[in-house]
Amino acid sequence: MMRRWTLWIGVTVLFVGSAPALSAEVSVVDLVEQGARYGGTEVTVVGELIGDYGSRSDGFTWTQLNGDSYVASPILDGGELTGSNLGIGIRLPSRIVESLAPPGEYSIVGPIVEITGMWKYHDPQRLGETYLEVTRLVVVERGRELSVQPNWLMYMVGTAMLVAAASLLWSYRKRQAALG
Repeated sequence: MMRRWTLWIGVTVLFVGSAPALSAEVSVVDLVEQGARYGGTEVTVVGELIGDYGSRSDGFTWTQLNGDSYVASPILDGGELTGSNLGIGIRLPSRIVESLAPPGEYSIVGPIVEITGMWKYHDPQRLGETYLEVTRLVVVERGRELSVQPNWLMYMVGTAMLVAAASLLWSYRKRQAALG
């Protein structure tokens, strides 16, 4: 009898330990790198809404949720270049989008949100698309505009290159005129 209980407990621990939690808190990196592991489970993820809000006639809107280092430290805010952007597609009811700040872009930090939803990994109903179907969205930090300062060094280098090109063209034409 004791052996059966031990076996039953062992198998239960094995199954519970190998499956993600019912509402797992995960990062965008986890979803991108281990998408199949979370397929069909409810997950909670934090990130910045970026790109645009693509509203559809079915009452849903598609957008991108980024979860890279630029969410916490945008380059225009003094952040360092740390690699590429990393994000996932999300699908949410359009009524939610109406109350959100504009999505992020180069000079705008989009809303930082905590999203809970069903992770759809290679969803056969959407031709194999992988995305997060949002059921709950909480705004952690409202979006904001960033200050864009001119890069004077680039302006000076560009001007110097234009002057050099004009000088070479003038010299070339002068030489051509002298030859005939």
